[in-house]
Amino acid sequence: MANRHLARSVAMQSLFEWDFKGTPTAILPAIIDHNLTEFAPGLEEKEFSKKLVDGVIENLKEIDQLIGSYAPSWPINQITIVDRNILRVGVYELKFSKDVPPKVAINEAIELAKSFGGASSGKFVNGVLGSMFNDMVKENPDLASS
Repeated sequence: MANRHLARSVAMQSLFEWDFKGTPTAILPAIIDHNLTEFAPGLEEKEFSKKLVDGVIENLKEIDQLIGSYAPSWPINQITIVDRNILRVGVYELKFSKDVPPKVAINEAIELAKSFGGASSGKFVNGVLGSMFNDMVKENPDLASS
């Protein structure tokens, strides 16, 4: 598994655990450290995992609003915890992070959904992030080539 993909996987798993436990932000650093040790010993991109989690938390309200607007039939609390946190990472990378090309962010989220989610998770994540990306391209056509 490539370093950044593994780092995203650890970030998503950490957000999943945090969400499952009722979103106690104080324990998030310990969750991340534990998951990096448990699932990614020797990972060179540890800071990337932490940056993803921090970025999601810092922008959580806006991220959840965006998910809600692109998945109106699914209120955020009705989306499975796995899919919700995969989408959070994907939306963060797509909308807030400048480190990753948009198409890479979408493809990585889809791969996480296929690995960790249910049978239709990949299609769901693709639909939400794809719609968001299409709207972003309407606002900034240069994104289509990135």
